[in-house]
Amino acid sequence: MKILITGVAGLLGSRLADYIIKNYPEVEIVGIDDLSGGYFENINPKVEFWKMNLVNCNLDKCFNEHKFDYVYHFAAYAAEGLSPFIRSFNYQNNLVATSRIINECIKHDVKKLIFTSTLAVYGHGNGGIFDENQIPKPIDPYGVAKYGCEMDIQIAGEQHGLDWCIIRPHNVYGVKQNIWDKYRNVLGIWMYQHMNGEPMTIFGDGLQTRAFSYIDDSLPCLWRACVLPEASKQIINLGGVKEHSILEANEILRSVIGGGEVIFKEQRHEVKHSIPTFQKSVDILDFKHQTNLKEGLTQMWEWAQKQPMRERFVWPQYELDKGIYSFWKK
Repeated sequence: MKILITGVAGLLGSRLADYIIKNYPEVEIVGIDDLSGGYFENINPKVEFWKMNLVNCNLDKCFNEHKFDYVYHFAAYAAEGLSPFIRSFNYQNNLVATSRIINECIKHDVKKLIFTSTLAVYGHGNGGIFDENQIPKPIDPYGVAKYGCEMDIQIAGEQHGLDWCIIRPHNVYGVKQNIWDKYRNVLGIWMYQHMNGEPMTIFGDGLQTRAFSYIDDSLPCLWRACVLPEASKQIINLGGVKEHSILEANEILRSVIGGGEVIFKEQRHEVKHSIPTFQKSVDILDFKHQTNLKEGLTQMWEWAQKQPMRERFVWPQYELDKGIYSFWKK
């Protein structure tokens, strides 16, 4: 079996590659990443790595050289809060890149495409509850782009016979996460701020709720999404089953790292409550929530303290400055 993982230097891609290599060593893995949001050091040395930007690279060469059985498409810049200010990049990075992956999967008879979408497609959901049967109503360009990708994948299935599984992970965190990006991954942002003597920022009142998901709990399910026939043509929420307020999450992190200052910033345009249903992931993918937030943060913090001092990623120039939040202004 030969598998392609896009976004192989990111959290999901690098950790899934590690999981497959450890548990299914007979599987060959090729990974693609442009290293804009992940790091080469994250990539397992047993992965054949291609440094490529999916928007303009020669994907056909990679697919011709390797007859992939399955494709995991994880590559994306997942910063929904920033996406209104980088619209063009957002749609190129998501819609255009995904359309090129879909084309190659169809041309080369890939058995299944596993695509990671996002809970951002739900928008506000139904009273904060996000269920796979709801009609998505995203409230930011990132969610719009991901929903567009979902629809195009389904069309490819209907018209060209492409098999697929769409995973909607939620607030995934853990070892190998990018903690140097100031726009995404709130738990990682807090760790970076604390390690650099800065106060940890909370937007608004901190009563927003999220179901944080430790990456290790999701890895077996991502593998099953690929190999199980029951996962074919399914859309599945995947991740933690217990929601925490941002205030609670910060309090738990401070108990792990030994304190830390907190400051409150202006409210962002974002979903207030994010409470995904998870029964479908249990029924189809045998999801097991094994790691509570404190346990996961403890493991992530131990890893974070051993990382090199990298320069924080700051977007060089926004496409739109009007309405940008004060904490992101140049």
